[in-house]
Amino acid sequence: MKKFLMAFLILVSSMTVVRASEDGVNIYAEPRTPPSRPIYSYTGKKVKLTDFSGDFLVVVFWSRYCAPCLRELDNLARYQQIVINDGIKVILVSPDTEWNNVDEMKKMLKKYHAGDLEAYTDINGQLASDFGIFTSPNTVLINKKGEEIGRLRGAAEWDSDEVVEYIYKIKAQHN
Repeated sequence: MKKFLMAFLILVSSMTVVRASEDGVNIYAEPRTPPSRPIYSYTGKKVKLTDFSGDFLVVVFWSRYCAPCLRELDNLARYQQIVINDGIKVILVSPDTEWNNVDEMKKMLKKYHAGDLEAYTDINGQLASDFGIFTSPNTVLINKKGEEIGRLRGAAEWDSDEVVEYIYKIKAQHN
């Protein structure tokens, strides 16, 4: 099963990068309540997405075996620096089964220039599964009330002017 999963992830990771634009993002007509399953910080602290209420969340579900995920990490880090003072928070969520320990994940994020991003693990990928997410990268947008308002499937050029402006627009319309 693990070999099948690895082959599937490699196949999915060969997909091209999409631009987060009005065509690439699925914004819902009505906000949705996100799943309440916890994720875990580097220190092992259990948190839920609702614990981030008050911030507009860009929750990126990623995998260490996903080439587009790895390519977008530095973009995400630059994006977070651009929007850090504007109530937008980027968090990374990956399956805990991909890591031997948190230091391994920290080292990989640092290697890809994303060491300053908040990263969490998802026990057996259960939160991703609750969201119906089975490929990476997949981004969930959550307004400051803690409601899921949309998604982006695939990688994006997060630090591009077009994407930054578009996410600000979504935040303004759905916060």
